[in-house]
Amino acid sequence: MGLKNLTTPAEFILLGVTRQQELQLPLFGLFLFIYLVTVVGNLGMIVLTQVDPHLQTPMYFFIKHLAFIDLGNSTVICPKMLVNFVVDTNIISYYACAMQLAFFLMFIISEFFILSTMAYDRYVAICNPLLYNVIMSPRRCHLLVGIPYFYSTFQALLFTIKIFMLHFCGPNIINHFYCDDVPLLPMLCSDSQEIELLIILFSALNLISSLLVILLSYTLILLAICRMHSAEGRKKAFSTCGSHLTVVMVFYGSLLFMYLQPKSAHSFETDKMASVFYTLVIPMLNPLIYSVRNKQVKNAFHRVFKNQYNLCP
Repeated sequence: MGLKNLTTPAEFILLGVTRQQELQLPLFGLFLFIYLVTVVGNLGMIVLTQVDPHLQTPMYFFIKHLAFIDLGNSTVICPKMLVNFVVDTNIISYYACAMQLAFFLMFIISEFFILSTMAYDRYVAICNPLLYNVIMSPRRCHLLVGIPYFYSTFQALLFTIKIFMLHFCGPNIINHFYCDDVPLLPMLCSDSQEIELLIILFSALNLISSLLVILLSYTLILLAICRMHSAEGRKKAFSTCGSHLTVVMVFYGSLLFMYLQPKSAHSFETDKMASVFYTLVIPMLNPLIYSVRNKQVKNAFHRVFKNQYNLCP
């Protein structure tokens, strides 16, 4: 391999969601709307859970961190993606690409384990209600959030450093709308087998371990609900899990759709569509799911709004 082919590219070109000119403006409007709803919804959830004393419980502590992760994930990707719809060539610098990959990996891996932590929280609330406040102490809640952040940061740095320490060669064109590890790997001219194996192993570990915690938690919850004699008790238990179950099914459903496709049907185009869903659409839906049918969130919003109105001269 000649030395001229081993030079580090100063920048990459992101191809975006589509190259069809007639779709650029409608898609710009659509994704701008999605991003604005995401920002308002997740910021609103963070503020509500922070200022309203009725929402300062372990469950809403985890919801606040889920909102932070969703907001971060969307913000890392969407603004740069929107640029793609209004310029002819969407250029991202070498170091900006590395940063985008690192932050994206950190947020998406954190989401796996925050969702499994929330399932554990619902298990404790339903199966051990009398000991709930003891088990889900503030110290344990901070540990259950801190460990996923630490673990996801470690993985994000590991993958990003390993990829960007290798040599790139050939066209500097990324067939995606953000810097992800999968479309970057074919651009490496160094031996990338080690990093490919690491990505597969850690991706499988993250997906399977977090999903097992969720499935085990909900199996125990279902058994506990079946033992309840009161119909009102069963209804209340189901209602406390409904929002989280919806979020889990939407998130894991989109990921499993992407990973379990047969190789014959697998392509970067289908990966892009799945990526749009779990990086942009799900962060918009999550705060809506947790607020639309949640009386506590609605009441908190009314209390905060009423207090602000009363403070006005």
